[in-house]
Amino acid sequence: MEANTRSTGRLPAAFLTPGSSSFIDFLGEHSPDLLPRNRSLPPLQGAIEIPHGTTIVAATFPGGVILAGDRRATMGNIIAQRDIEKVFPADEYSAVGIAGTAGLAVEMVRLFQLELEHYEKIEGAVLSLEGKANRLSTMIRGNLGMALQGLAVVPLFAGYDVDREKGRIFSYDVTGGRSEEHGFASTGSGSVFARGSMKKLYRKDLTEDQAITLVVQALYDAADDDSATGGPDLARRIYPIVTVITDEGFRRLTDDQSSDVVRAIHERRLEQPDGPRAELL
Repeated sequence: MEANTRSTGRLPAAFLTPGSSSFIDFLGEHSPDLLPRNRSLPPLQGAIEIPHGTTIVAATFPGGVILAGDRRATMGNIIAQRDIEKVFPADEYSAVGIAGTAGLAVEMVRLFQLELEHYEKIEGAVLSLEGKANRLSTMIRGNLGMALQGLAVVPLFAGYDVDREKGRIFSYDVTGGRSEEHGFASTGSGSVFARGSMKKLYRKDLTEDQAITLVVQALYDAADDDSATGGPDLARRIYPIVTVITDEGFRRLTDDQSSDVVRAIHERRLEQPDGPRAELL
């Protein structure tokens, strides 16, 4: 059957038969071995060091939401990578920031992107932001077996809700449990310190620029207390990934734009090493 398909250049019947709007369900039916949750792991032979990524932060402002992440990946006490990508667009109006086992997290994001694209092609409509958050929850739950073996993925999902006309943030636990966060949120090993920083500085009436400064301040504070979180590296010109999602869609700040924010914060930190107490600017 496969040889005949290759020789004729035609798609298999499975690709031409109407079915579920879920790409994961389609893959589970026709090629289940390709799903990460169906892969078997070899018996553990002692501790295994695997790259992990942290820290991700998000904050809403009137008109949208900011999602940002540091650039460090670690393996135990070793810095595995200094410029890892941790924040990805999910579709035009949403994004995912990854924390946890780096390889699995990136693979989950790519599968999530396909899931949303597949739904849009099959249904001829875009999932609501709530629907996207639920789909991601299902995917995380499917990874529970690996999470129990130490290969956990705990993302932060943010997007602009075109129906409610505002930015929204969703956090998750390893079982796929989903919570909507109001105002700001963080995940990863530096999340406690980042959240504490944002708790001091957040206001509901922040401008977009102030919200960007807020999340970079939070990453700066997280890196100050958490060795797994990488602070801005001015010498190597490695800056946090900062993304903005509004009614105009997803966009990522350029390195020059991120550099301007980081350098302004750095200059102020020379005078106030512990950061501002109650104001952003």
